[in-house]
Amino acid sequence: MQKIYTDQTLLAITHVKNLLESAHIQSELRNEFAGGGVGELSFLDSWPELWVNYEDVAQAKEIINDYKASMHGQDWACRCGESNGSAFASCWACGLDKPL
Repeated sequence: MQKIYTDQTLLAITHVKNLLESAHIQSELRNEFAGGGVGELSFLDSWPELWVNYEDVAQAKEIINDYKASMHGQDWACRCGESNGSAFASCWACGLDKPL
């Protein structure tokens, strides 16, 4: 098995696990209860981890990359010609609102 994804929140890991299961990819959740060890363990060592079989790694990475891309949204171009990140609700250069 190979570690495919880790996150500080169990909610995010569980969501990714569900995405993989909907694609018929078996996964294993590890470090589910390791958060209590923070202080004795590095915080990174206590994050929940998602592991998959080696033959499923490529497909699982593709699903995870699609999920991450959907979380960030698309950059958008303002009428003034400026490119703005997806997090901006208005143009940082001219102040016009993001088109709907």
